[in-house]
Amino acid sequence: MNDYSHTVNDKHVSLPLGKIICVGRNYSEHISELGNSFPESPILFLKPSTSLVDFDGQLKIDSSFGSCHFETELALLIGEELKNCSEDEAMKAIIGIGLSLDLTYRDLQNKLKSEGLPWEKSKSFDGSCPTTNFISPNHFTNLNDIQFNLFINGKERQRGDSSAMIFSIVKILCYASQYFSILPGDLVLTGTPSGVGALTSNDELRLEIPNLLNASAKVSFFRGKQ
Repeated sequence: MNDYSHTVNDKHVSLPLGKIICVGRNYSEHISELGNSFPESPILFLKPSTSLVDFDGQLKIDSSFGSCHFETELALLIGEELKNCSEDEAMKAIIGIGLSLDLTYRDLQNKLKSEGLPWEKSKSFDGSCPTTNFISPNHFTNLNDIQFNLFINGKERQRGDSSAMIFSIVKILCYASQYFSILPGDLVLTGTPSGVGALTSNDELRLEIPNLLNASAKVSFFRGKQ
């Protein structure tokens, strides 16, 4: 479907395109802005490998399903299998840290939630996980203090810091591994900070981890089959 492949420190990594394990409601201000309740444990949902596309060049989004919102998230690339893992095992399994957009058809999500139905149609569609290249963890002094930003048309729209997560990176991995085997090539998205909103055609996006990662893309909408 696309030519996405995992890249760490600008080098291709020979890992399969696995599932994407996502965490909802992991930043207090984002929970408040959407009027959601606070979780007692991580809220998990999955995106398939077909949701992965490069955050580079053009992001093509089908406008048939209503408003599409951006949600910027730290993304973890996993290099070793994790199952009921310890915190040390979780840390050692992370081979890359990057940024993803958890694209969300918000109107559709709200409709599904109001009917008590799963979210997948609103969050797991093809191309719903644009992802940057990854940086190896040894470039970070503290995984609990990673700052990241989204700029749209030159203006900052989201600012996040892993120190503000309700559930830390290793806590997420340990918790998720109780329910899913996390395999080499899987991604784990760790939640979005406040500031989410709708994308519009020709928006110019820039994702940044200061001094480590900088990536740009432009939004292009289409309707129906390309």
